[in-house]
Amino acid sequence: MAYFPFFMDIEGLNCLIVGGGKVALRKAEKLLPYSPVIHVVSPGFAEEFFSMSTLYLIEGQFRPEMLENMSFVIAATDNPELNHRVSMLCRARNIPVNVVDDKEACSFIFPALVKRGALSVGISTGGASPSAAIYLKGRINALLPDRLDEILSFLEAARFDVKNAFPVEEERSAVFKELFALCMQQEAPLTSEGFRQFLLERRQAHNG
Repeated sequence: MAYFPFFMDIEGLNCLIVGGGKVALRKAEKLLPYSPVIHVVSPGFAEEFFSMSTLYLIEGQFRPEMLENMSFVIAATDNPELNHRVSMLCRARNIPVNVVDDKEACSFIFPALVKRGALSVGISTGGASPSAAIYLKGRINALLPDRLDEILSFLEAARFDVKNAFPVEEERSAVFKELFALCMQQEAPLTSEGFRQFLLERRQAHNG
């Protein structure tokens, strides 16, 4: 069965990662750019965890009460029985849970991620072929301009001026599309002067 790709704001949400090894570390690294509050419980931790100052490290064994107030959970230990137990406890509490290397125990999965500023692309084969997902991630990355994050920031900032200049929705939509196409063509955002000139020319064109 395919997984529906929800895009969810997880900033400030509590996340529990059970496990302190390299796999758990990779999960934490994927999540950090999205700013959840990450708690990690394990008897020991990979050295890299100690340089990640925004994490809450809990040295010790997992306990069911640790699930309280968690928005989602990741079971990433090298103990399949413990991972399965975490999954069952989460499912009983309706807490979304990801279990490494056990698709059947997951209620959500980690996609292969492409992130450029505000852009997030998630790729999943439903567990059929992680290699295919990684391949497609590379292909998508290669298609994107290096300054895409700057382009997206520019386009977001430009929305106010475009909306003011073009109150009619059809005209405004056409201008947004043209502005995006221009940025992609030059693989960079417009300069302030270039954007002013763009708006002037488009207003003149729409006013006949």
